[in-house]
Parts: sequence; structure tokens; C-alpha cells
Amino acid sequence: MTSKPVLVSGIKPTGDIHLGNYFGALRQFVEMTNKGEHECFIFIADYHALNFIQDKAEMQRLTHELILTYLAAGLDPAKVHLFKQSEVPAHTELAWIFDTITTVPYLMRAHAYKDAEAKGKEVSVGTFNYPMLMAADILLYDAAVVPVGQDQKQHIEYARDTAEKFNRVFGETFVVPEPKIVEDVAVVPGTDGQKMSKSYGNTIPLFASREEIAEKVMSIVTDSGSDFPENVYAIHRLIKSEVELAEQYDTNKGKYKALKEALIDDLDAFIAPMRERYLSLKNDPSIVEKVLEDGATAANEVAQVKMEAVRKAIGVSE
Repeated sequence: MTSKPVLVSGIKPTGDIHLGNYFGALRQFVEMTNKGEHECFIFIADYHALNFIQDKAEMQRLTHELILTYLAAGLDPAKVHLFKQSEVPAHTELAWIFDTITTVPYLMRAHAYKDAEAKGKEVSVGTFNYPMLMAADILLYDAAVVPVGQDQKQHIEYARDTAEKFNRVFGETFVVPEPKIVEDVAVVPGTDGQKMSKSYGNTIPLFASREEIAEKVMSIVTDSGSDFPENVYAIHRLIKSEVELAEQYDTNKGKYKALKEALIDDLDAFIAPMRERYLSLKNDPSIVEKVLEDGATAANEVAQVKMEAVRKAIGVSE
């Protein structure tokens, strides 16, 4: 460990990554961790994902794809400890300890529980209890900073409350973390004009081939009564400035095919370097294995020290 403040974040392997994921959060996240201002622990939240993925082969595939994605998108193993949550047993041990000082009414305020209940769903214990596992994820590493979107701020509030309560009950043990709200999060439209989402079937894969890009872009919904294809432009401006696009769109008013072809060229040029890194990593599984092994070693070292302090604080060890 260094003297730098600790940054912690976890990513659930619950779906294939697309451009919406990249521009919505991944790009900002990679930039933040690559600045070198923090000691960064980034984990694949595979135990959290069990609330959504309950198929062995799919869990393994999505986990591997997510690791490849973060490395290909620019996450630097020299600056980040990347590991699987399941490979650091202290996450679940600490979550249980937090369970014992947490009340049911308190957990009933969680957004995920309230949403599921409002929809009449039968709520699993994992869904109900996930805020405590998330608190353990964060507090285990004495995180000073946790980057989240505005809609995830409650996660940090739970972690802060839990740290403060544990410190009151058992003595000062945990750092109370601060949220780092990721600003300027882009809402990326899909090929149908709605927010890009796997559930809508309107995505452009992050590592799409040129052929896939062409097929997706040509399917973007446009308004035939307008000179300006808004859905095409909304994606285009994510990779080129408005100044660069102004002349191009003015010159090609009403020429949807030409503008879509220009978007295909620009998207392919933007994606190509990441796609090449992705394919290179995919062809050499040993790289991913080494990154995860090193990350788990570093995470376990820190987690074990923290858990020794926790066990002493609660009285189960001398």
C-alpha cells in the first residue's frame, strides 16, 4: 500500500458491454483511475451478480468478458488492483458482521428493495441484503473515494452509516468514505432513439467489427421529414466535436445515407484500437489470469489486515 487515498469500485458482470456503457461511465472511470492519484481497488462483483445471473457458464463468460473489457478500454494493471470479489473471502465475512448491527427497517429503505416490492416481486435475501455486502466491499479497503453516478449515491450513504455505527459500537475501526459523483455522464441513444440498453435490443457493441457497426448504424431510426437525423447526430457527437460536425451535417442536409456512412467510418476508427486490444487479450488468457492473480493477492493482503482489526474489535480474537 502507498500513502495515497484509496479508491474502490465494483462492477457487476451482468450484461455485454456496449457504447452506452462506455460513454455513460466506463470512459470517465478509466480516466479517473489512470490519473494515478489514488490506490485503486477495482473488483468484479460476481457475488452481487448472483442476484441476476444464476447460470454457471453465463457467469463465467460475463465475468471474463468484463475483465477483458476494462483492460481493453484502458484500465492499467500497473495502476489498479483488479480482482474478483469471490477471491477475497473477507467481503462476505465482513458483510455478515455488518448484518448483526443492521435492522430490517433500515434495509427496507434501499431503492432496489422498494422497487422490487412495488412491482410485486418476491424479493430474495440477496437482493434485500445487498447494501451490507456493498458496505463491506467499500469499507474493507478503507476507501476514501467511491466513484458513483448520482442514482447510486444511496450505496455510499449505507456504507457511511454502517461505518459510523460500527465505530460507535465497537470503537474506531473504519474510514467513513466520501462519494465521488461522476459528472457529465452521457445518456447515449440506441439505434431506436431510446436510451441504449440491452433490454431494448438497441445497442452497438463496444468492440463491434466494422460490419457490425455498419449494420447497427444503418438501422438507426430517422425522421424522414427532417433534414437533420437527430439520432445519428446524438451518437456522432460523442466521438467528434460539434464544431467538426457542423459543416458535415450542413453540407449533407437530408442525405441520411451519407451521414450514416460518415458515422460508420468515425465509429470504426474510434473503436478499432480498443477492439484490437480486446482481441489480443482474448487470444492470450494468461494475461487476464495474471492480472486477476496479482489483484487478488494485493486485495487479500489489505483485507486480512483489516479483518484482524475487526475481529479484535468485536471480541472473536485476541
